[in-house]
Amino acid sequence: MNFKSALNVIGLLAVCILFNAGIALAKPKPKILVFSKTRGFHHSSIAVGNTAIIKLGDENNFDVDTTTDAAKFTLDNLKQYSAIVFLSTTGMSNQLFTGDQKAALMKYMEQGGGYMGIHAATDCCYDWPWYGKMSGAYFKGHPAQQEAVIQVVDPNTVATSFLPKEWKRKDEWYSFKDMATDLHVILKIDESSYQQPGLQMGDHPMAWYHNYDGGRAFYTELGHTDESYADPLYLKHILGGIQYAMGVKKINK
Repeated sequence: MNFKSALNVIGLLAVCILFNAGIALAKPKPKILVFSKTRGFHHSSIAVGNTAIIKLGDENNFDVDTTTDAAKFTLDNLKQYSAIVFLSTTGMSNQLFTGDQKAALMKYMEQGGGYMGIHAATDCCYDWPWYGKMSGAYFKGHPAQQEAVIQVVDPNTVATSFLPKEWKRKDEWYSFKDMATDLHVILKIDESSYQQPGLQMGDHPMAWYHNYDGGRAFYTELGHTDESYADPLYLKHILGGIQYAMGVKKINK
């Protein structure tokens, strides 16, 4: 091998070493856990919701684990996740978690974790006030599925900036009780745009966020129907909530 060839080989080796070192030092992608255990009504949209969120992760540089197994709720395991998404969970807290599992979730949030609730995430854990304050409210009731107008209250967030000021869509519309007092509401529903006998709230929030117990919490009521998870606007809405809960994007644009 002549001198020039030797230099070329050395140069190639140096490039390989630097490339491999870059891979070793590259920061791993953030990861979320989607939890969808149910002990009450089970939404058929959970399956398509999981698939859609996995796809959002593939397209937006984060990994997604999905589970219905509350044994995953240990602090050592939860530490690997930038956020935990409760996807239409239902049931009382003692049906969903052990005491140690609840303590792990609380510690996870205290250490700066992120929570996102989708749709029936407010229809669970009625016996656990800490959770109710984190999700922001509890489910009270709903009328038949129908079209209604969603009003964008704050258009300057990663979960709303792309939405029309009035967003007409079909879904299952919740009314709430025991609402937390520190919520930053980003979506409301126009109660004159649909029929909800006996369930009027007057001021009727549908999506919000707040800092909670050391972490970040975001909730959207939307997402009962399978069709929601094929709707580009809805998918972008929940992506914004996930990214805020993960801490990878500020909520305000």
